[in-house]
Amino acid sequence: MTLLKTSFLNGIAVVVKMITLLIINKVLATFVGPAGYATIGQFHNAVQMVTAIASGAIQNSVTKYTAEYVDDFEAQKQLWKTAGMLSVICALVCAVILILLKDVLAVALLKDESLSSVFVWFAITLVFFVFNALLLAIINGRKEIPSYVAANICGSIISLVITIALSMSLGLYGALLSLAIYQSVSFFATLFIILRLDWFKISFLIGRLDPKIAKNISMFSLMAITTAICSPITQMLVREHIGTTIGWVEAGYWEALMRLSAAYLMFVTTTLAVYFLPKFSELDNYADIKKELFNGYKLILPAVAIMGVGIYLFRDFIVHLLFTEEFSPITELLAIQLIGDTLKIGSWVVAYLMIGKAMFRLFIGTEMFFSASFYGFIVYFTNQLGIEGAVLGYTVNYFFYWLVILVLVMLNLKNNLFLSAKA
Repeated sequence: MTLLKTSFLNGIAVVVKMITLLIINKVLATFVGPAGYATIGQFHNAVQMVTAIASGAIQNSVTKYTAEYVDDFEAQKQLWKTAGMLSVICALVCAVILILLKDVLAVALLKDESLSSVFVWFAITLVFFVFNALLLAIINGRKEIPSYVAANICGSIISLVITIALSMSLGLYGALLSLAIYQSVSFFATLFIILRLDWFKISFLIGRLDPKIAKNISMFSLMAITTAICSPITQMLVREHIGTTIGWVEAGYWEALMRLSAAYLMFVTTTLAVYFLPKFSELDNYADIKKELFNGYKLILPAVAIMGVGIYLFRDFIVHLLFTEEFSPITELLAIQLIGDTLKIGSWVVAYLMIGKAMFRLFIGTEMFFSASFYGFIVYFTNQLGIEGAVLGYTVNYFFYWLVILVLVMLNLKNNLFLSAKA
């Protein structure tokens, strides 16, 4: 399937998800305000970390090896069984830890012990959360794009219904609760969709662990867990720094900017996972990889830049549509943020190449270094410029990240004897 066709089909799901996000953002902005946004951001990052650890962060590896074993269905089934068993074990361990530490986590992350029960709900539904991600990875690896799109559309609608219902009835607690459970509910919709495909059975997720496959998965899991820990922790530290040194309202502004970027970049970021990860995994020739990389850039970077210009021109309308009048100050921060978004997408294409070609050490090393520099740049610039420094630090960091990993990855590929021999 071509990049354009994948992008088109994926775009259907993204349009639905963007519409649901528009409504969800408006509901959250109305019922929790800027300071509540900051709290939601902290919990969302915690959910990201826990689910990555609970699943063994196997989604990318399952997608990669499912695509690689395209001509060996028995190998695919053994991969899924191994991934499923690892997910169950990790999810149960994480669930127990969440329940035991619920009060500590509520105080540390949410600044309110009375909100601790959201961690209990999260723990109870965690296994479904993890299996939803696993099923989506399998569908993606098999390149069942229509089913992948359908599952994501169902997930978007479910998240919308749950978030609106709980936020309107329970306020901040309801918004947090919706984050804790909505993907677990989405599991049942995803399961229904994948069971309609004639090649899949639920028994393919349960069985004997294959040591070789588990080892391969573990290497990719290490990469994914590095991202799943470094990125959310960095964001929580940034939010804490802004909240304690400038104000929690300003921390809410920063969270709103991150959510706005995530919303409009969703089409691109989901396409990266759906198209580039399987594609880079299949290619084994340096010239072909280089061609695929730069062909992707010719389509993706102009699209991101055009979207950014459009958002900037209509920034007042968009911010008022997505949020409320309380969030108006973020319109003054958008220009630099949008430049940073373009740089981020450029770097993420290369990051998926690192994942697809199993560059474990390079990926983990650069991820850890630039997560630290992300926090460092933002602390430095916010101390000098206030909240404006947060978006400047974001942009500067992604500029250096893209530059460094592009050079290192292309050198790594060019010097690889296997790829060079086939070039």
